[in-house]
Amino acid sequence: MWQEYINATTVAEVLSVLDDRRERVRVVAGSTDLILEIERGVRKGIETLVDVTRIPDLDRIYKDEKGRVHLGPLVTHNDVVASKLLRDTALPLAQAAWEVGSPQIRNRGTVAGNLITASPANDTITPLMALGASVTLRSICGERTVPLREFYLGVRKNVMEPDEMLVDISFPALKSRQKGRFIKFALRRAQAISLVNVAAILEFDGKWVLNAAITLGAVAPTIIHAEEAEKFLVGRVLDDDTIENAAERTMRAAKPISDVRSSAAYRSMLVRVVARRALNALNGGADVVNLPDDPVLLSDRSDGNHAPAFQRAVVSPTAPIVTRINGKEYIFKHGHNKTLLRFLREEVGLVGTKEGCAEGECGACTVFLDGQAVMSCMVPAPRAHQAEIVTVEGLAQGDRLDPVQQAFIDKGAVQCGYCTPGFLMSAAKLLEERSTPSKDEIRQALTGNLCRCTGYYKIIEAIESASGRSTWENTSPTEQISESISGSSPSTQSGEV
Repeated sequence: MWQEYINATTVAEVLSVLDDRRERVRVVAGSTDLILEIERGVRKGIETLVDVTRIPDLDRIYKDEKGRVHLGPLVTHNDVVASKLLRDTALPLAQAAWEVGSPQIRNRGTVAGNLITASPANDTITPLMALGASVTLRSICGERTVPLREFYLGVRKNVMEPDEMLVDISFPALKSRQKGRFIKFALRRAQAISLVNVAAILEFDGKWVLNAAITLGAVAPTIIHAEEAEKFLVGRVLDDDTIENAAERTMRAAKPISDVRSSAAYRSMLVRVVARRALNALNGGADVVNLPDDPVLLSDRSDGNHAPAFQRAVVSPTAPIVTRINGKEYIFKHGHNKTLLRFLREEVGLVGTKEGCAEGECGACTVFLDGQAVMSCMVPAPRAHQAEIVTVEGLAQGDRLDPVQQAFIDKGAVQCGYCTPGFLMSAAKLLEERSTPSKDEIRQALTGNLCRCTGYYKIIEAIESASGRSTWENTSPTEQISESISGSSPSTQSGEV
């Protein structure tokens, strides 16, 4: 893992470290990709991580006087989903952000990180490419703006220099006569990598198409435009024949590979199908993209994912990790090179948080970090410095269980028990966010949690019972099956370890 971890306070500090250590340092915000890459040996030789989540104002979303929309480098996927501005001016981006991972991953993962990772299957790159986005890169030598179309060199390769930090993402806001859609096809309804994703943005003059942008993900080494289809659509009415012809031309732009998730032939066929669906939606047909009006975030804040800024940079292991866990203050002089999951289990001794996959997919390690549900296996331990953390041990009030814990017992929702801590944390945060969630909202909240025993019915029933709704008992078994998912008092003590 890493040897040194710097909680930075200014962009200038970050640029100085990048200039000094170059290939040996990486900037982290969500770190949901980077931790896996380090553990798997994809990123080698990294000695230092620079955490930028305490730097003020990097999570801004705004539109400037020229009509360009800007996203700071700390804007998370859930920030995008919750933004009215982005729903109004960049709907395909909001739809794509909703498709990323799970609520816990969307609370940590940033759009900037998604772009920099440069996987052709990453969901937010496709709509940003269709929107004509650019990224601004800064080093101590100056600043440059690069069109996203020129940013990528290949699979997981981009034009960033080792001393550069991405400080802004911008694109022109959609006009009133422009419409856009993003559609993703994957092997599961949640927590799945795209087999194919398509973003389509059309500008209309009445019924006539004035301009078209169709971009494709997961079907080439980089995100690509379906240029033949784009040119074909201009000057035409978007009727059934035009849509079918454009979908066929879109398919011809794809150059997919066969891998463990799909054959190349199947991906090509999917491109035509998904492109047709996107164009049909733009033509007023059935809209297959599900973006709730009031999505579940598993967060008690919607104004960014970072805690108040430090007065000065904090460098681990030189400085101890001072944190507050379940209302109790701790000071740790070691453990800085671990994930938060291992830190909680091995350094703090709180073993209720489980390791199921260690890849951010199963949700067994869910904890609250500064008011947001996150996968602790994807968080570096030094991010706990001056943070507020709640684990499953912190849900109960002394000997009195949290209502959702009691409901899990009463309704038989505890089975093998391994996944239970993560489910409890997601359920508890959901009930903080909205006291009487619908079944659909419960499903949204649980998309990041896997039950190996497939006991979702009882889990949903328990959460409904804890909320006071208790409508499950009045639902027929057939309806239950059809509606199944696919998917503390502060202490004054302190301790030093």
